[in-house]
Amino acid sequence: MATRTASRKAKSGAAKGITEGEVHDIEELSTPRTPVIYEVVRRLGEEEMERPPISLWWSGVAAGLSISFSLLAQAILTQHLPDASWRVLVTSLGYSVGFLMVILGRQQLFTESTITAVLPVLKDLNAGNVWRMVRLWAIVLTANLAGTLFASVFVTYFPTVPAELRDGMLDISRELTEVGWWQMLFRGIASGFLIAAMVWMLPTAENAKFAVITLMTWLIAVGGFTHIVAGSMEAWLLVLAGDWALWQMAAQFFVPVLIGNMIGGTALFALISYAQVMEEI
Repeated sequence: MATRTASRKAKSGAAKGITEGEVHDIEELSTPRTPVIYEVVRRLGEEEMERPPISLWWSGVAAGLSISFSLLAQAILTQHLPDASWRVLVTSLGYSVGFLMVILGRQQLFTESTITAVLPVLKDLNAGNVWRMVRLWAIVLTANLAGTLFASVFVTYFPTVPAELRDGMLDISRELTEVGWWQMLFRGIASGFLIAAMVWMLPTAENAKFAVITLMTWLIAVGGFTHIVAGSMEAWLLVLAGDWALWQMAAQFFVPVLIGNMIGGTALFALISYAQVMEEI
């Protein structure tokens, strides 16, 4: 529809000096309308919900392993930069590393599905779609957490990284212990919204996907927002180091951050996105 509109406008201006070649350029440069972006994201959700459980599981585990490199990259940058007020602006770029690996590698990340899997349900609300969405969420979230648990065990009990670097990862992780329950939840809302916004932006980003992913995830890190999957790497390390008992990890991190991410990605961004186009689809 957007292409036909651009084409008609371009052709109507052809008599004013616009060549046929330039008409093609106009069509190529035209920004897709919001319903087009919505449909791209919705179809992505449909594809995800149709995938076999075993595929979702291993893709989710891979995402958990990949995103653990966010904490590693942050620790490496922290280790090599002076203790200055601006350091967090640079070390937060390390947080983007894991997300770049996950998203550009098309691995399954739970917080992405808080918008992609919801849009098909909003379009056609029935028990079958709701079940497929819940199944996707359950498998991917469990797989993501299994991946970060494996990575944290590997770092803690095997000579994977130098001791000082492992200590640096723990130091960053211990910042979680200073965040209260309600702060965890509301920071999780901000994080969920930013991830959903990133997913919404990617279809039109084309060659700028690297920059979009880096910017949005950098904002999560520099803002101190909480992410259920990336943060679980830190939480597992705290459990293995004895800073948190397993129940503390579940009560103080997992529950509030999960609720926050789902509110930010689903209740806020997904519903707002659907509201923009519900009269046009």
